Amino acid sequence: MIRKLKSGEYRLYSRKKDEATGKRRNLGTFSSMEKAKQHEREVQYFKKH
Repeated sequence: MIRKLKSGEYRLYSRKKDEATGKRRNLGTFSSMEKAKQHEREVQYFKKH
């Protein structure tokens, strides 16, 4: 899940909420939407292989 921050950057959050905190994990902050989407694809690839 990618959200745009007030600073203009994009932050990648985990898809599921953390059981303990009830919040989503921060998986990185990126300067552009394309970079955030690329990293999300890398994360999903890593999870499956």
